[in-house]
Amino acid sequence: MTGADETLHPALLRRGFVLEYVTLGWNAVGIAVLGYAAVTAGSVALAGFGLDSLIEIGASTVVIWELSGTGQVRQRRALRLIGTAFAALAVYLVAQSTWVLVAGYRPRHSVIGIAWTAVTAGAMFALAYGKARTGRALGNPVLSAEGRVTLIDGILAAAVLAGLLLNALAGWWQADPAAGYVLVFYAVRECRQIARDAH
Repeated sequence: MTGADETLHPALLRRGFVLEYVTLGWNAVGIAVLGYAAVTAGSVALAGFGLDSLIEIGASTVVIWELSGTGQVRQRRALRLIGTAFAALAVYLVAQSTWVLVAGYRPRHSVIGIAWTAVTAGAMFALAYGKARTGRALGNPVLSAEGRVTLIDGILAAAVLAGLLLNALAGWWQADPAAGYVLVFYAVRECRQIARDAH
């Protein structure tokens, strides 16, 4: 490591920690907001996105733990933990979305859900960009992988927002569980990518 690298590394590490703590705080608030919105609207998409926020908290905690230490073993363990959480989310969403479609359950409108997912999409895209840049600069695969998790969080927020708007404006109640399936697709894809990174 050159003298310039040695000077830059602590600043990049601090930035990585700040990005993860901001993500933690955002998602902690998000769980409360989404939990309330999901229950009042009976929305599987909002419930699934709330679970995704819980996974994002777990992923950020894992990255903070990994950034505090070093070593390939620690990095692989961190990646496996994040991947396992995504696999669990995919299983839940397949079961719940299928049940809603089969039962013909119609979720109610959620102004809170629409507002929160709209703001969250923008925030997650900005955080993902910062994590991707910082992870590359640090040469840290765990921070980079968690940056992809955050990017997916933004994409999922946009998908859930679309489902909520279609339900509210056009009465397409099927858009809510359909948004749940979108979350499944990205959760499975990310799980596979993380598994490759871990090996």
